[in-house]
Amino acid sequence: MAASNLSAQNEVTAITWEAIVEAHERIQPLIHRTPVLTSTSLNELAGALLFFKCENLQKTGSFKIRGASNAIFSLSEGEAKRGVVTHSSGNHAAAVARAAGWRGVPAWIVMPKNAPAVKCRAVEAYGGKITYCEPKVSARAETAVRIQAETGAVLIHPYDDDRIIAGQATAAKELLEEVTELDAVLAPVSGGGLLSGTCLGAKGMRATVRVLGCEPERADDAYRSLQTGVLQTQETSDTIADGLRASLAPRTFAILRKYVDGILLVSEEEIRTAMRLVWQRMKIVIEPSSAVALAPLLREGGVAALGLPTGAHGRSPRIGVILSGGNVEMG
Repeated sequence: MAASNLSAQNEVTAITWEAIVEAHERIQPLIHRTPVLTSTSLNELAGALLFFKCENLQKTGSFKIRGASNAIFSLSEGEAKRGVVTHSSGNHAAAVARAAGWRGVPAWIVMPKNAPAVKCRAVEAYGGKITYCEPKVSARAETAVRIQAETGAVLIHPYDDDRIIAGQATAAKELLEEVTELDAVLAPVSGGGLLSGTCLGAKGMRATVRVLGCEPERADDAYRSLQTGVLQTQETSDTIADGLRASLAPRTFAILRKYVDGILLVSEEEIRTAMRLVWQRMKIVIEPSSAVALAPLLREGGVAALGLPTGAHGRSPRIGVILSGGNVEMG
């Protein structure tokens, strides 16, 4: 039944339901099947039943290991021997370094100079070879292309890659396998790999579920892209959600135009408040990018903005929230 939910998918992407299932089978021995947690106090604040998919408890501390391990373990032996290269502000960088280590191949990682120290340390601990660049989207890509030319490594793009998106889709697939009757799923959006995967994974399991992307007001290129119908870019951003500073790619833009049900913007203060509440009420550590997916639900009228019928099916709305990662500098 799930496969038929995505029968029209080839109009915009080559990622089939079968590709998502194969990705899940490929990476299951490598990743955690992360828990889905609930919080009575956060339910009361949101006016809904919330189900948190805790990718902050995932290996390398974020969902990124799903896509990275799927991409790297999809490589042929000849490709893998050349090593891999990527660019990232942190979580994808750590995931690629870790998955490359599991495969026994070198990983060259391009990171912006302002990447959080905790994420840089993780990349080094996993054996990644870091090259720093200016904190601009174009500088990341240009540096990665240069290193790829010098080394012959295979590019593992953070989000503009079907193998990455199929891997990220497995988080929503797991969530809907565990909590079957969700009305909506919220996920943060940056380059769009997680949100694209969430659309495909969630709607592949339950065609009627609404999928909403959540984005900082200071990094709102996905919102502007979908509002205008024209792909927007954003070179730099100073949002506290350091994992959400990239821009959509044509691949992820096409998927989101067809499948996402909207983008919700949140302020920096709303991000901080949501992060603090999760720390206090759930006793788990999440990073600001994760908090972006909860923040819209905590404002007055937040659940109403999702477009769900009030009291759907005679009960409170049931909403999944992807907590994307937990890599944050403490203290």
